[in-house]
Amino acid sequence: MPVNGASVAPVCAETVTEVLKVSTRSRPSAVAGAIAGVIRESGVAEVQSIGAGATNQAVKAVAIARSYLDEEGIDIMCVPSFIDVSIDNEERTAIRLLVERRPA
Repeated sequence: MPVNGASVAPVCAETVTEVLKVSTRSRPSAVAGAIAGVIRESGVAEVQSIGAGATNQAVKAVAIARSYLDEEGIDIMCVPSFIDVSIDNEERTAIRLLVERRPA
């Protein structure tokens, strides 16, 4: 399901973590709204991006989501890592930002 340039899919059947796939054309404010919604619902969101432009949009979205959630007294933290993804039967390395609700 596209979210203004980002697509959302479950990570795997065993988890409820949502994956937001961000592109260079994704609007950070729209992705931030999606991140905030997932955090409110489940407490954990995964943001994936490939390339510098997409990663820039993803990081901006996390910062904006933090300000959205701060208004409700919710803080988040972000743990970056690399992840291998398959696109059109080709392995690519993506940046994975695991965004979690921060303990009080």
